[in-house]
This record gives sequence, structure tokens and C-alpha cells, in this order.
Amino acid sequence: MTTPSQTVGPFFGYALPYQSGPEVVPGWRPDAIRVRGRVLDGAGEPVPDALLEIWQADETGEIPRRPGGIARAGHGFSGFGRCGTDTDGGYWFRTVKPGATGDGAPYIAVLVFARGLLKPVFTRLYFPEDEAAHGRDPLLGEVPAERRGTLVAEREGEREYRFDIHLQGERETVFLGF
Repeated sequence: MTTPSQTVGPFFGYALPYQSGPEVVPGWRPDAIRVRGRVLDGAGEPVPDALLEIWQADETGEIPRRPGGIARAGHGFSGFGRCGTDTDGGYWFRTVKPGATGDGAPYIAVLVFARGLLKPVFTRLYFPEDEAAHGRDPLLGEVPAERRGTLVAEREGEREYRFDIHLQGERETVFLGF
């Protein structure tokens, strides 16, 4: 018999976030970018106790395969970050823009844990300047054209992107089933 899933949270502030979790790379790196946004519920209200994880390739498209996600020592790149949301549903990561890992467009995999969810939801963050590559991306090709925009971050400056995640509602982000 399978054990049923249970809802998670709100417990993230106790054990899962860690101080340098959002800092996938140190700020002194010249290729560092900032990704920020908010997690919003179906009514457009902030979710103040969600937890986000990101997983990504490095700037050359290489997927890190070594330990050290938490103990980066300010130099390594693990491809992993974790950030809890604040009272306004806000989150941020300092990372690098990933390179493509095949024929598709560069992306960051995003997992969202939040109260009311039985399991985390999975999505992807794509970059607006890679529009030409979006057309050949196998996953984006499966998403209806009118919904693809929910997977593309907005550029907010030379090295900053905004990616709001809507858990439900009219502007719901596309989530992936595994």
C-alpha cells in the first residue's frame, strides 16, 4: 500500500533555508546575474512561506556533477540554490546565466514548495534574449503558444531578471508533470 502525500509547511524557516542559499555564485563574479520575483497564490496574494530551489547548468552548459551545494566556499559553482520567500512573497538568487545543455534554449529549473501543495511543483525559467532558441526547445514546443510567456523571465537591467510564479489563476505559471 502506498503512503498518501501530506501537505508541507509552514516549516521552511526552521531547517531548509541556509544563509548563502540564494548565492549560487559570489557577487564579485563579473558574469553574475540576479533573478528575483514573487510567488503568488490564485488570488494574486503573496505566499510568504514558500521555498524555491533552482538547479541549472553553468555558463558553458555543463551540468555540475560534484558535491558542494551548501559549502561553496565562495568559489565553486554547484548549480543549486535555495531561497525562502519573504512576507511579500519575494525571493532572489545570484547565479550565472546558464548555457544550453543540448539543442534547446538555456533555462533554470525551478522547484516551488508551499503550503497546500502535496508535492513541490516544477517549472522552468527561460531568458528573453534567447527567443531564437525558444523555437527549437523541445519542452517549450509542447507548451501552447499563449502559455509560453509564463516561462520566460522579464529583463530588468543589464544583469537582472524578474520571474514571478503564479500558483493558480488566470496568469498561472506552466508547471511540469513528472
